[in-house]
Amino acid sequence: MCGRVRLEDDYSELKIRLKFDPDAPAPNFERDWNIPPTRPMLVAYRSIDGKRVPKMMRWGLLPSWAKEEKLSYSTFNARSEDFTRRPAFKDAWRRGQRCLVVTNGFYEWRKSDRQSFAVGMADNGPMVMAGLWSSWTNPGNGEEVLSCTILTCGPNEVMAELHDRMPCILGEGDWPLWLGEEQATEQELLDMLRPCPDEWIKVWPVDKKVGNVNNNGPELKLPLEDRLP
Repeated sequence: MCGRVRLEDDYSELKIRLKFDPDAPAPNFERDWNIPPTRPMLVAYRSIDGKRVPKMMRWGLLPSWAKEEKLSYSTFNARSEDFTRRPAFKDAWRRGQRCLVVTNGFYEWRKSDRQSFAVGMADNGPMVMAGLWSSWTNPGNGEEVLSCTILTCGPNEVMAELHDRMPCILGEGDWPLWLGEEQATEQELLDMLRPCPDEWIKVWPVDKKVGNVNNNGPELKLPLEDRLP
């Protein structure tokens, strides 16, 4: 599972690291250390004219055929093993609506005792996850809603101590392939959806306050031993 993420880098840094088109409008987002599903997420996707651009999208994919905005099932994660067959996701996959979900990491809860942990990149850089996006039109007011989901896979050895799932974290070399900027077969794309190498990530315990979506701030990601009593 991946049900809570954080994004704390300044956009000026992300724009360079993600190689967004220099003319793309900057998205309107604030640094956030506790983003839950249904909130806006920063994603990179390929525009109609082939540029890599940033966009804020609702976390929890709304398929284009949905009759209402609130679905009766969860779509904030999609299992890499079967998402191509699931009605909620297969249209986005078939249409090539792939995106990069840009974060600085996520939180996970250890099953044995529900201790909260933060997961980040070993180099403290952005954690870029494989995602899908969709456009849905509200039948009531005609408003377009852009939404996304994070693809998940089984755990690597680091994450296996906490949970049996983790997000599909992509290396920079895979970004242009996933976005369709470079050619890749369907099987090559699916092969990217695997646990990242153990050495890419680091894990540390954090305060259980992160479990409440009303709590926010940089203190949520501090290791427990670094927190004031």
